[in-house]
Amino acid sequence: MLQNSRFKIFFAVSAIALIFQPITPLLAAPPQPNNSQPATASPNTVNQAKLKVYGAPRTRVSIVQWYLAELNIPYDYISLNFSANEHKQPEFLAINPMGKVPAIVDGNLKLWESGAILLYLADKYNQMPNSLEERAKITQWVIFANATLGPGLFLADRREKEMPTLLAPLNQILQTQPFIASNKFTVADIAVASYLHYAKLLLSLDFSKYPAVVAYLDRVSARQPFKDTLGKR
Repeated sequence: MLQNSRFKIFFAVSAIALIFQPITPLLAAPPQPNNSQPATASPNTVNQAKLKVYGAPRTRVSIVQWYLAELNIPYDYISLNFSANEHKQPEFLAINPMGKVPAIVDGNLKLWESGAILLYLADKYNQMPNSLEERAKITQWVIFANATLGPGLFLADRREKEMPTLLAPLNQILQTQPFIASNKFTVADIAVASYLHYAKLLLSLDFSKYPAVVAYLDRVSARQPFKDTLGKR
């Protein structure tokens, strides 16, 4: 049973990776980075090297770009040519040995996995609450987006069963508060709303049975940073 579970997890993760690869006709190249000075950066960041973001078309780098736009953080965007195997070259494997994007280099830090990057940015730019319990809840939602919501919506053999199981509770939560983790927009919304948006865009999923989810997506998609990044897909 344990071995079977491991195989199921492996294939689920692999399937998600494949889902985001063959969507070139639907997604434009990632938008140019915002080069304005950061609104939330501390004075200690002024003399540091600019953040580097590595991505490619058809990947989840736009999730990271959306959050950076929300924070008004400048960065250099490096687009990798997957057809030329630039993601498998030693220079990039030194950043992410898995050869996947998104990845970032921030000073001496090399970090990959979109959820980890989002949480790091939230911490660095003081977007996480002080309460341990509240921080844990936000972290819970970021992990939920990658580990539960993504597979539940994008894996065809799981979607029919899991979509109602996932969206009905989300709908109830969003009936009582405007955003996922609280009454305030947080990094949790970046993670969850990105997957909901991708599912609606790429799979044409009908969320009409979940009006609070629909209203939530309308609300976050009206934000200018969303329009400048994920909304251009």
